[in-house]
Amino acid sequence: MDRTIYRFDQLPMSASTGQAPGRSGQGIGAARRDAPRIGVIYNPRSHRNKGQDLECTERPDITVAQPREREDIAAALAAFAADGIDYLIINGGDGTVRDVLTMGQGVFGDAWPALAILPKGKTNALNVDLGAPPGWNLPDAIAAFANGKRIVRRPLSVAREGGGEPPMLGFIFGAGAFTLGIETGQDAHALGFFNSLAVGATGAWGVMQALFGSDANKWRRGTEMSLAYLPSGEPVERSAHGDPARRSLLLASTLAKMPLDIKLFAPDGDGIKLALLDKPRRRILASVPAILLGWRPDWLAGAGFHQLSAHAFSLDVGEPVILDGEAFPAGRYLIGQGPELTFVTP
Repeated sequence: MDRTIYRFDQLPMSASTGQAPGRSGQGIGAARRDAPRIGVIYNPRSHRNKGQDLECTERPDITVAQPREREDIAAALAAFAADGIDYLIINGGDGTVRDVLTMGQGVFGDAWPALAILPKGKTNALNVDLGAPPGWNLPDAIAAFANGKRIVRRPLSVAREGGGEPPMLGFIFGAGAFTLGIETGQDAHALGFFNSLAVGATGAWGVMQALFGSDANKWRRGTEMSLAYLPSGEPVERSAHGDPARRSLLLASTLAKMPLDIKLFAPDGDGIKLALLDKPRRRILASVPAILLGWRPDWLAGAGFHQLSAHAFSLDVGEPVILDGEAFPAGRYLIGQGPELTFVTP
């Protein structure tokens, strides 16, 4: 994430060509599995992309796009759809995945090709969840279409109410201390910490600030936020601790496995998994290492730490939020679940 707060209207959602004709139902990938048409979105700015791997793409059935700007992604995806691709390989980090999925909604509709994600960014949480090795590369992904595993995931659908833009699609959404942690993570990246190491470094720093800081410390004062389940409008559970108009942390995801294999969510959570901290009480913070290893004492919710699940929820928040590493403005958000996507892994 760079230190910019983006507006949704800065992320064009589809090219003017719209959805390619003929793409409906299950798509065409199953009919041509022996000779798939492959499209590659190659982010030349991603942390680990230095132009390597591209020699394997000099085949008539593979088309590579190297979009320099977000608006270029929509045009590239529209061209892929018009070409009838069966397989879309995203070569970049979590932010690249978010932008491709978001802009692909208007192109592929409910008929997405199979997807593969290469771990080429500073953070690659989706790749951790899917189980691909850190060194998985473009030739590996191309070969995996024939004999790799298929894993289905639904991304989060994040819409800003009243904004008039289509929803964003991503996998990790957060506010409060999570936003602070992502900002701190940029400093960790500058020091050479990436992926799970960066998660561990920034998480440890945040816990230390919340443990030993005063209530005026930004890690302890919390963020104005109000959450409700959708469509019922019923308020999301909250303890009696802290300012009822504030929460310290919100984290939501549809991933089954988090970086470092941390057990932040309830193991039986379905749909959108939520972790909420009302106030950073020292009793909870001192228990964080055990909680992240899967400890689930009965007193957690009463003490202000909630592990919940929802099909959809609304969020009114007074400070920026984060979706897959990028900051977006304060406001009212509607968070649901996006389309079922099929990912290819080794």
